[in-house]
Amino acid sequence: MTIYVATSNPGKLRDFRAAAGAYPGITIEPLPGLANIPAPAEDAPDFEGNARAKAIYYSKFAPGAWVMADDSGLEVDALEGRPGVRSARFSEDVGVVATGGGLDENNNLALTLAMIEQTNRAARYRCALALAVDGAVELVTFGKLEGEILEEPEGDGGFGYDPLFHVPELGCTMAQVGMEDRMRVSHRGRALASLLRQWRPC
Repeated sequence: MTIYVATSNPGKLRDFRAAAGAYPGITIEPLPGLANIPAPAEDAPDFEGNARAKAIYYSKFAPGAWVMADDSGLEVDALEGRPGVRSARFSEDVGVVATGGGLDENNNLALTLAMIEQTNRAARYRCALALAVDGAVELVTFGKLEGEILEEPEGDGGFGYDPLFHVPELGCTMAQVGMEDRMRVSHRGRALASLLRQWRPC
């Protein structure tokens, strides 16, 4: 069975494919023609709302197919849960731009600056994952990973805030962890594992 994922983020696609590797017979593929489909608004106040809206929207472009969409991000206790659903746009929200930096670099710089005077470094990654067919959501699952924000980035793997996100149970950041451990503990891997355990396609 094939599940099409509505994301153009190569890091997310890689993570989903790796996590699905533990489930024989399940194939994860990018939604055909995604680059030509206008993106929907992501204006829900929480991850679940955005994941549901995207899954419903994109499934209408692939009649009869199973389409999965996620919304995920970082919650930092000292920042009252920010950046949250605005994780991908945090640097824009706070007006921080690194010279010559890409989106990830800008967001990591914005987070580092926001945390300079903070002693509480606790944070977590969250993921909401919605599976839909023909415009109707069939299943929603969740995953989270507890960690802490470092003062300086470590590691050059992963994506997003991974170089700053230290996982105590692994003793390293998500930018340093191997793929096997990443899929075992990551918020995205946990959400997908839960979905595939519960999914009962007709």
